Amino acid sequence: MMKEDFKWIGRELFVSGLIDSHGGNMSVRDGDRIIITRRDAMLGRLEDGDLIEVGMEENAAADGEASRELVVHRAIYANTKAKAVVHAHPPNATAISISDNKIVPQDATGQYLLKSVSIVRANNPIASNDVARILPQFLSDGSGIAAVKSHGTFAAGETLEEAYRYTSALELSSKILVALRSTATSKPPQQKQHQHRKAIPPSIGVMDRRDRRRYRR
Repeated sequence: MMKEDFKWIGRELFVSGLIDSHGGNMSVRDGDRIIITRRDAMLGRLEDGDLIEVGMEENAAADGEASRELVVHRAIYANTKAKAVVHAHPPNATAISISDNKIVPQDATGQYLLKSVSIVRANNPIASNDVARILPQFLSDGSGIAAVKSHGTFAAGETLEEAYRYTSALELSSKILVALRSTATSKPPQQKQHQHRKAIPPSIGVMDRRDRRRYRR
């Protein structure tokens, strides 16, 4: 059953545009073991050999085939109650992570499910100890999602499906945010109201009729 979950969630991530052909990774914790996708695996076409089993502790010999992001997955499991982790590269959420300090959904569903999503900044955003040290605190209850600036998202939950749900919801909320910002910047400049010209230009003034009668005498 676990293998089937990996396969269909991996396929959904790919067809939804949340990862590229060889991007992203997923894992499930099983006691003191972690089942994680193989390094550079195609999540949209996972096979049985693409799932690697490793321990909670670092082991250079056993970790070689696992995803590069294993260090972050381990940190999430070690510091939260998460049982599944999905790392993806959702384009709109990643774009917002480059310029913003957090992602705050404006749509009702995003506000209900996500509320506010933190963005982690690290000198090396990919498979780094910095991300592994900082990111778990934003998933402390074992569920939810956080973004890494310019890189992508890490979602955690009880199951791969729950983690995928957070990833999908954040990307939709981010897409709506991008659309709102685009609409705000593309509004045409407000046209000035047409002003009626006065019959007599202000620089000429009005002649006093009494003066004109005086000149006729």
